Amino acid sequence: MKWENAIKDYQHYLKIERGLSHNSIESYVRDVQKLMLYLEQHKHTVSPTKIGKDTIQDFIYDASKHINARSQSRLISGLRSFFSYLVFEDYRQTNPLDHIESPKTGRKLPDTLSIEEIDALIGAIDLSKSYNHIYIGERNRAIMETLYSCGLRVSELVNLKLSDLFFEEGFIKVTGKGDKQRFVPIGLNTQNYINIWKQERTKISVKQEDKDTLFLNHRGAKLTRAMIFTIIKDLAKAINLNKIISPHTLRHSFATHLLENGADLRAIQLMLGHESITTTEIYMHVDRSHLKDILLQHHPRK
Repeated sequence: MKWENAIKDYQHYLKIERGLSHNSIESYVRDVQKLMLYLEQHKHTVSPTKIGKDTIQDFIYDASKHINARSQSRLISGLRSFFSYLVFEDYRQTNPLDHIESPKTGRKLPDTLSIEEIDALIGAIDLSKSYNHIYIGERNRAIMETLYSCGLRVSELVNLKLSDLFFEEGFIKVTGKGDKQRFVPIGLNTQNYINIWKQERTKISVKQEDKDTLFLNHRGAKLTRAMIFTIIKDLAKAINLNKIISPHTLRHSFATHLLENGADLRAIQLMLGHESITTTEIYMHVDRSHLKDILLQHHPRK
């Protein structure tokens, strides 16, 4: 079996059998392609059905010179998934990653913004900024409000559609990882900012394939993920924020602020679209004094 054929079959499996999103599939496949490139560079002609533990260990050692422990752990996990697929399809008898341990990475918690810092970021948006008489500042405010008030992933935001807005019911429909859909509550203020942007949006000549896309650039095309990162980076610079932030920071802040104000962990899990509540627990950096206050307030034998 050739590597190209194995990867193509693996892609099909990830999409059809596991129902993963396009971004997740790309990530898994990229890990295998790195191994394939390493073999080509070192003139190894071994096939994916014959490659052994020693060769893979050499590859991981080589890769570890350029990546941190967390990335190395992710790489090992991705390769383990690929070879598990080959075993599942009877192309191999064993998984060569079974006895290769991932490095200990510890728990990395993302930065959290305070409510004051969120307000400062949104307050720094230049609402007078326009292109071709289209007030892009109004779009940027709606984007920031939606990211923070709904806790969306950046991919969920750029793919949000006009037909996903159910303002009368107070919800938006979000398509998350693996194309799984969930309904997330949306506040009146955020609805108002989106409606203002929708008025600006009517001035744009929209590309046919993006007719239903909510957030567009001034040329009428869907925004890229990179553009959202740039918007946030520029706002952080404008207020001299001494933190490295991203769209994920707003999502994390959304969850943390909800928990600190007494929201139920299970409800936060549903709004974030996490499969497991364990993910939600790890994902959120919680002030320990807050947990102590909850125990003192609610435990019968405090």
